[in-house]
Amino acid sequence: MLFNLAVLFGTLVAMEGVGTLAHKYVMHGWGWWLHRSHHEPHLGMLETNDLYLLALGLIAALLVALGKAGHAPLQWVGAGVAGYGVAYVLAHDGFFHRHWPRAPRPVNRYLKRLHRAHRLHHAVKGRQGSVSFGFFYAPPLRVLKRQLKQRRG
Repeated sequence: MLFNLAVLFGTLVAMEGVGTLAHKYVMHGWGWWLHRSHHEPHLGMLETNDLYLLALGLIAALLVALGKAGHAPLQWVGAGVAGYGVAYVLAHDGFFHRHWPRAPRPVNRYLKRLHRAHRLHHAVKGRQGSVSFGFFYAPPLRVLKRQLKQRRG
């Protein structure tokens, strides 16, 4: 049981790295055609960018199914991937973009830093020159501001 929990929590932590790399090199790279909707004004709740979350859900379900079919650790990897997806929806859509009826405000230093870093990420129009691609980790704001200033020339 401890091994399973270690795999679950290890996957949750590793997913921040996977998510950061995917956001920077896929979503702001060759997959921009889907992610663009997230950086443009939109009406309603859904955007083409949500297909990335659907893909993550399918990967998580496949891993859980493979785990149930005899590769037990994959079940816990899938649970970690799914948990990261749920945390992403709650934090990113609800907290950062305030898609909830009563959107919470950042109340501590960590949440304020994440919120400000995400606003800096969206300060750049288009796919080039953005900073802070993580979802639950953000470099210090002074570093991000310096990077933005350097990229703007």
